[in-house]
Amino acid sequence: MLSKIKSIALNGLDGNLVEIQTDISNGIPEFEIVGLPDTSVKEAKKRINSAIKNSRIEFPNKKILINLAPANIRKEGSGFDLAMAVGILIAMGKTPEIDMDKLASTIFIGELSLDGKLNRTNGVLPMCIEAKELGIKTVILPKANANEASIISELDIIPVTNIEEVIQHLNKEKEIPKFIIENFIFNENYNMDFAEVKGQENVKRALEITAAGGHNCLLIGSPGAGKTMMAKRLVTILPELTINEAMEITKIHSVSGELKKDGLIMNRPFRMPHHTVPISTIIGGGRIPKPGEISLAHYGVLFFDELTEFSRPILESLREPLENKEVIINRLNGNYRFPCNFMFVASMNPCPCGYYGDEEKECKCTSQEIHRYLRKISGPLLDRIDIQIEVKRPKIEKISSRDKLESSEQIQKRVNQARKIQLERYEKYGIHSNAELSTKLIAEFCRLDSKGEELLQSAFKKLRLSVRAYERILKVARTIADLEGKPNIEFKHIAEAIQYRSLDKFIK
Repeated sequence: MLSKIKSIALNGLDGNLVEIQTDISNGIPEFEIVGLPDTSVKEAKKRINSAIKNSRIEFPNKKILINLAPANIRKEGSGFDLAMAVGILIAMGKTPEIDMDKLASTIFIGELSLDGKLNRTNGVLPMCIEAKELGIKTVILPKANANEASIISELDIIPVTNIEEVIQHLNKEKEIPKFIIENFIFNENYNMDFAEVKGQENVKRALEITAAGGHNCLLIGSPGAGKTMMAKRLVTILPELTINEAMEITKIHSVSGELKKDGLIMNRPFRMPHHTVPISTIIGGGRIPKPGEISLAHYGVLFFDELTEFSRPILESLREPLENKEVIINRLNGNYRFPCNFMFVASMNPCPCGYYGDEEKECKCTSQEIHRYLRKISGPLLDRIDIQIEVKRPKIEKISSRDKLESSEQIQKRVNQARKIQLERYEKYGIHSNAELSTKLIAEFCRLDSKGEELLQSAFKKLRLSVRAYERILKVARTIADLEGKPNIEFKHIAEAIQYRSLDKFIK
């Protein structure tokens, strides 16, 4: 007997509908899976066999052939287990009361345990999003994945714990109600706050501009100045997460297998990889390509502590993703695209000993050592960092002060207002922040008066800026104007933006 049911195959974050055709016939007992399956799909034969037997159902001692169509798309992962098992059971005649019309608009997702239970499966959210776009109405999946999938409207999510429940549901013996999430709440409570940072008002101001415009930022200063402490608190002032952003973030974390039990990602991500990690961890890759740190930081912050300790290949590999906001990983069986619209934030010391320019400790490095150290950061990468701010160690008077400082919540209110202005301004252009402005849009939205133009031209010559750095000053100035609610960029906005490029000449 032949049965046909549906599932979804993932290629990166993109999904393809797969028809699982199961044929059971007389002959020498054999179980074969065809249709370009990878090793994990082929191994499903053992899992399915044991799962069906341990669900008190006799496994057919016949010739079983499963075809995963279309056969020219590679099938990867363990998410096809449930669909293939159900296909076998339908072909065996174990579901006489099944509604075939409803089955045509239903997909099955889930990995099986040997006892017939369903395990949490990676990539469920992007699969469900693709299913909705393809006209699927119902998704039967593991109960552990129900929360992350239920956010998708117009899709009936049926959570199941084992094969027996699936059969009872299909036979209408025990119908399982669709899963509905009652409330979707963004949990933005952090265990840190900018009110804890004593002094460093100029750096706080730079990070506020960074958050308001989605800019990249470099903090350079002596050890113990508070660079890492402030960088970690940047997420506490980022704009509030929208429902669409939450879904995109969760999609990436779902594919990578980093989702927590509660399913959806509620906060903007903050990723802080160690400098010893391989380049594939940063960019993404593997035999079956998975998102790297730059994609896991999508709509959040990617922080490189001690920037100069990262290898040159890793630093240079960031150049294209910072511009294109996506990374493409090429494999023989196709290209995998992962979004990576992140804010790049980094910190570094000014020299090998860390005290060059420090007011209290003397630097012991030679000028040649300092030059060699700073040259680890290439000009093209530096060009892509909008804001470069020098961090001085705070004075003891500031550290011991008991004055009440501005909280992250207060700063975030200004950031949200500035982002709201940008969202309304760029609504028809498909971008969300000033950092995403193209050259054409810079010419339209970053116009200067004669005084501002004269100042910027002077800075361009003295700091020996590149065209990219010139444009980034304009973007930062646009953000400063937005924080003040000004429709046009003024002289003072340009003057402040230029201050945040003062390290260009220093590092080059």
